Order: sequence, then structure tokens, then C-alpha cells
Amino acid sequence: MSEQRRGGEDELRQIDALNRLDRAGEPEVPGESPLLRDAIVLEAGRALAEAGSVEQVLRAVAKLSSGDLPLDGQIVFGRLDRSLDVLGQVGYEAGIGSGLRMPLETGYPAAQVIRTGQAVFLGSPEQYRERFPETWPLAAGLGRQAWAFLPLVSAGRTTGAWMASFRAERAFAADERALLAAVAKAVAQALERTRTGQAELALSLGLRRSMGAAAPERPGLTVASRYVPTGGGLMVGGDWYDVIDLPGGRIGLVIGDVEGHDVVAASLMSQLRTAIHAYAAEGHGPDAVLARTSRFLTALDDDRYATCIYIEADPATGTLALSRAGHPHPVLRLPDGTCLIKHVQGGLPLGLMDGEEDYPVTVVELEPDEVMLLCTDGLIETGGHDMYSGWIRVRDALSPDGPADLEGMADRLLQAVQGPTARTDHGALPKRNEDDIAFLLMRRDGGRSRPRQSERRLVLTIEQDQAEGLADARAQLRFLLHDWAVADQVDSAVLLCSELLANVLVHTDQTATLLARLEGEPGSRRLRVEVSDRGDELPHQRAPGELASSGRGLMLLELLADRWGVRPRPEGKTVWFDLDEASAS
Repeated sequence: MSEQRRGGEDELRQIDALNRLDRAGEPEVPGESPLLRDAIVLEAGRALAEAGSVEQVLRAVAKLSSGDLPLDGQIVFGRLDRSLDVLGQVGYEAGIGSGLRMPLETGYPAAQVIRTGQAVFLGSPEQYRERFPETWPLAAGLGRQAWAFLPLVSAGRTTGAWMASFRAERAFAADERALLAAVAKAVAQALERTRTGQAELALSLGLRRSMGAAAPERPGLTVASRYVPTGGGLMVGGDWYDVIDLPGGRIGLVIGDVEGHDVVAASLMSQLRTAIHAYAAEGHGPDAVLARTSRFLTALDDDRYATCIYIEADPATGTLALSRAGHPHPVLRLPDGTCLIKHVQGGLPLGLMDGEEDYPVTVVELEPDEVMLLCTDGLIETGGHDMYSGWIRVRDALSPDGPADLEGMADRLLQAVQGPTARTDHGALPKRNEDDIAFLLMRRDGGRSRPRQSERRLVLTIEQDQAEGLADARAQLRFLLHDWAVADQVDSAVLLCSELLANVLVHTDQTATLLARLEGEPGSRRLRVEVSDRGDELPHQRAPGELASSGRGLMLLELLADRWGVRPRPEGKTVWFDLDEASAS
């Protein structure tokens, strides 16, 4: 007998224990929707978050078993030098496979997965026999008809393999492979966490519990929040939110994101939360809170940065003072369901400019029943979305129903991103475990007790050195008019608004203030746009030449607006125009 043949038989005898495993059978459950299977990953994630051993991890994954995905057994293989070890198993007779070791060169599916980093799906005994003839005799006769072997990846390196076995043959469709890949990633992250030590686990769980604490209650402002850490509950990364009780009946609201998803990011996040609490309690305004926190982060770690929004809210008046450090803009939901991206001035992320931080304060007044959303980019970009397509998904989830059930709105928003109906633009299931998700919803209360005319409002201030604010104004006015009857008239409104704002910025040294109001019922609404400044000079109509680049504002008002005028003020003037929706139909 050749040495090669003898070596192969030795390997077969060495792993023979694997093939004597007996199934601890469980009755099958009637079929479930594949989409529901996908949602269960998040449920299993809650148990995985607190699993302290390999066996606890696999028992948590076993909860995924259903009629459509009847997990018959699981084995976790680890990589040790050039060997493959069995680290744990469920669904098999206790003790079998313990201490098993085989060379990575063995013709066994798990060994190939670790060598190549690629999953192996064997939907039938015939496929197993054809692809792995060397080890097929050891797998035959055990009552299993399909196997999935997937890589366990940690820090970009394949450290092991996870095997799921099934009693019946399976086709392993694309959705099912995606689900199994998500589970394998969850298993890898959970196993990695079990190796990081009890100190890191305590940090992770403590941070999660602290963010779940009840927010201070203040009459006039209601807050709802959600947090889904990386892996659907496996660990805490750098995202966080906070609601801080401030003196004088005010509330501080914070949303932030530290670069990274490791324990360093979680530790920095914890320290930044403490710093912001301290600076806010000292009575500093939003700009000073962020500037001090930025210097604090630079002193802690000069390689990491964080984005953040800090808001000081007065529940009695609905006044919000916001400062932004490189974070996504808030979203404002009007009482009728219209959603606007609320562009606010901002500075660089925290930790990037030691001693040169500048975080302007933007003041916003929430009207009754208006809702503001603060979120990290994970809410927007999960599932392969970019900032635009992700914003559309968020808008569609926020728009339906009324603002009364804020917790229901938060559930609907999370379901749209992470639930079983979440889909990418191409119809595929979204990738899981991409980024943390944290968001806050806050509603100005007190407006539902009395009926009022339907109204939407937009208020913006553009300084002389903020010409880029013109693009924001045009975009927000389009959002305000998203359901206007005639698209051409929306274009007219945007053009006129842009002309009036540009006139202030170009021909005066004043700040331009925009107020847009949309009143009435759909089909017969009126849009009133007012642009104000503190300059004394009243506008006058000129006759621009054919190639002139200015001087057309009042001519356009005369041509496109239903009504317009100039109103002097004690300090300055206001130029206004109206558009009637009925006149366009």
C-alpha cells in the first residue's frame, strides 16, 4: 500500500469520530416565509450578545431553526497553526468530536473553507460524494442530506468554519445563502467577543444598558430612541445617543458616531458620553460643548475622530439650539407627513482640529406635532444604500400615519431598514451587520387638541459667507412642494426663491432670511415665500441686456408669480411672492 494511500486512511480514521455523531432530533415546523427567517437573525442576536461560550453561541443560533430552515446540527471548527480543531457542537451526541484535530490539507469541506475563505454548499449526498470523495464515506449513512460550511472571519482573517447540517436535501437559493452567510458572520463576531475577555464584555453590556435608560420626561417634548449595534446585537461599536436632563427644564439631546466598530471605539464612545454630560451640566451652549469635546477627544486619541450633533431643547417653547460636527443633517417631519432634510451649519468632526474648532449654533423652533429625527449613517446606508437612496427609504418610513404614536414610528423606521421587508434597489435582501444604527425621534407636543389649517413652513438663514446655502434652500423648497400639482410651477417657485436670495447676497452686505409657508388643502393651496434682509435700499426693476447675468429678479416675479410685492420693515425690507396651486391646474 502506498504511503499516500496509508496517509489518507489515517486521516479518515482520525476524523471518524465526526461521522459517528447522532442527531438530537427535533420535530420540524411547518414552512415559514424566507423573509421572516431573515428577521429572526436579529432576535438571535440578542441571545448572542450575552453568550459566553461556544456552546451558548450555537444554542442561540439553533433558535433560527424553522420549517424552511431546519437546522439539524452545528459544528464550529477552529484554526490552530496548520490544523483544524472542533471547538464546539450542538445537535449531536455529547462528547463526540471533542478534542478532534485534523490537518488543514485534509479533503474535508471545513478544511477547504478555512484554506480558501470561500463557503461550500452541498445540497445533496451526490454533491458531497462528487466534490469530496475522500471524506464522503465517513459522512454517508448518518441521515443528513445537505450541508453548509461557511468561513468565520475575524479582523479580515479566516479563523474557522461553521457547519450547518440538514436532514433533507436543499437547493440553497440565493436568499438562503445570504441568510446563512449573515448567521456565520454573527457567529464569528460572537466567538470573537468570547475571546476578548470579561472586561470588554462588561463594557459592551454596560454601554447598551445605559443607552436604554429612560429619557427625562418634560411636558411638551416626547422622545423615542432605538439602537441596533453591529451584528444585530452582537457588540457595541462607536454609535451612541443620549438624552440629558439640564437645569431650568431644558433637555440635551446627543447623537454621535466614533470611527470604528471595535472595543477601542466603544471605549472612546463611553468617554465622549461622559465628557458631553459634564460640559452640558456646566451650562455650556451647544457650540462650546462640541468644541470642548473635540479637544478632549484629541487628547485621548489622535488617530480617531467622531461625528456628533448636540441639541439644547426647551420643551416649553419647542426651541432647539443645534450644533453639528460632521454628522448627517437632521430630518424634520411636518404634521402632514412631509419630510425635509433640515440643513444646519456645522464644523469638522470631533478630534480633527485641536484648538481651532468652530461649531455654529442653528436655532430651530419645532411647531406642535412636528418630529425631528437624529440618526447615525448606519440608518441611512444599511443595505447598500447611498445617502440619497437611503434618505428616500427613511422618508417613506416616516411619512405614513400621524405623529401621535412616536414609538410606533420608531418601530416602523427600524423595520424598514432591518426588518424582513427591507430590500435593496435591486430587490435583494440587504446585507446585515454593516454598521451600528442609532437614532432619536423627538416630537413637539400640544398640537393635537385643536384643529388647525393645514400648513407647512420652511425657515432658513443664509449668511454672506455661506453662498452654498442657496443649494440647500432650493433643495428644501422642493421637499416642501413634493406633492404640488404641477411640476413646472415648482420649478418656478425654486427659481424665484433663488433669485431673491441671490439678490440679497450679491447686492447687499446683509444676511438673507427665507420664510416659506404652504397653506390650504391639496389642489387649492397657496405658497407664500418671503425673503428679508436689513438693508435700506428697496429693489427696483431694470432692463437687463440680452447677455446680462443679473437684473432679472423682478421681471421674473412679474412673469411667474400670481402676486408679489415689497414690504418695508422697521429694520430692512421683505420681498414676497405667492403661487396658487389652483391657478396652475
